[in-house]
Amino acid sequence: MGQRKGVGLKPRVLSGIQPSGSSHLGNYLGAIRNWVLQQEQYANVFCIVDLHTLSQPIPPETLRTNILELARVFLACGIDPRDSILFVQSDVREHTELCWILSSVTQFGELRRMTQFKDKSAGQSEAVSAALFIYPVLQAADILIYDADLVPVGEDQKQHIELTRDIALRFNARYGETFVIPHPDIKPEGARIMALDDPSKKMSKSASAPGSYIALTDEPDAIRRKIMRAVTDSGGEVRASEDKPALTNLLTIYSLLSGETIIALTDRYRGEGYGGFKRDLAEVIVEAITPIQRRLVELESQPEVVRAVLADGAARATEIAAAKMANVRMRVGIGGQ
Repeated sequence: MGQRKGVGLKPRVLSGIQPSGSSHLGNYLGAIRNWVLQQEQYANVFCIVDLHTLSQPIPPETLRTNILELARVFLACGIDPRDSILFVQSDVREHTELCWILSSVTQFGELRRMTQFKDKSAGQSEAVSAALFIYPVLQAADILIYDADLVPVGEDQKQHIELTRDIALRFNARYGETFVIPHPDIKPEGARIMALDDPSKKMSKSASAPGSYIALTDEPDAIRRKIMRAVTDSGGEVRASEDKPALTNLLTIYSLLSGETIIALTDRYRGEGYGGFKRDLAEVIVEAITPIQRRLVELESQPEVVRAVLADGAARATEIAAAKMANVRMRVGIGGQ
């Protein structure tokens, strides 16, 4: 089963992000911005994957706050709940049921080889939660339950999508054609915005140094300060190359937000040094996220609007997921006795 059947159906895209708090420029450029731009092109399902967040310890009140904050970010950035489905993962119980069933066709060795698990469990493999180990199976359930054709991911998640494909193919071979086989959608630029203080690491809100990332809620002066303090490479030439990872990262951010090509930016700043380039980049970032910040403030005063969007999204998502689970139960021989 390669894709959903039906004349004129748009490809369905499943996009998920953890409510880990303090959404940043890397989230926006690497994921959310692309999702907004592609809304008319695809049938979009946007999932706030709160169950995945439980694979690491997090206070309940913090998680509740983060879920609503992330929903506001989606809406403020331009996700239209009339055209797309936006919901919280735990509000659709079929995800966890399918996860258990898929675990029966997932091999222990496959999960043990997942790079992300090995990285996060390094030095403490006996102490990490089982949830972290089976994280990729729940991710597979998130995708397969909606018959997603495409899954936007960064390179660091590509291995998980490959596992999802293997799980779906194995299930289909054992029980008959049931799941669409999804494909990863990896953007050539912006999929991996790097930390401002270390271009070898992905920009992350979990970093100990707040200067390593730009939060979508940062004040203009904080943005300017962080960009001016961002690490640069040796030499004063503004250009993108493998031997200039810090400048390549900053040029990528500038290009994605301004619409100018990196080549055009390199030509414009030839011979000018880093100072002027950084000052201009900071203003481009401020201009780009100011409208998002205004909308966030509006939504903070309208929590009932956000909750209504999530409730409607959960109802629409459940309609799809329940139909798929009825088929899955029939295939494996449970229910309806």
